[in-house]
Amino acid sequence: MPPRPPLPYDFLPEVPALTVESDDVRDGQTLAETHVFDGWGMTGRNVSPHLRWSGAPEETRSYAVTCFDPDAPTGSGFWHWLLYDIPAGVTELPSGAGTADTAFGVHGRNDYSSREYGGAAPPPGAPHRYVFAVHALGVEKLGLDADTPPAVVGFNITANTLARGYVVPEYGVSG
Repeated sequence: MPPRPPLPYDFLPEVPALTVESDDVRDGQTLAETHVFDGWGMTGRNVSPHLRWSGAPEETRSYAVTCFDPDAPTGSGFWHWLLYDIPAGVTELPSGAGTADTAFGVHGRNDYSSREYGGAAPPPGAPHRYVFAVHALGVEKLGLDADTPPAVVGFNITANTLARGYVVPEYGVSG
């Protein structure tokens, strides 16, 4: 098997690291069916994982949480979750915070065209990586509409990131 390409965050401007932990997901471990998409031939529960973070700079005004699959066969990866304008006092999201009616921030449109967490749903083959990232931002609000395209949300998150951390579980389907 050829080596995996670097994670997308390897190409972004370097920023200090946040510590990101989860009661549900771990680096390199397989996502539970709870966090897999319910649709596209998958029968998961589509529940976002628990996340907590620490180590943000004093200048942090808000957070964004994203989930991105850099291994999706699209040429541009696949955005599974974009939650932004999370108040600076929030440093933990419970399992299931990725529902459309969350009170934690603004859900941006993901690549499933919904405004909520969309679980893993890779095609058969090698496991895909799911980068659950937490971004400490220097602005209170990104000022974006919830229907803003995911790449534009990602651009604005990157432009305002003071620190970043992530956890990267995997999920695959046998061929």
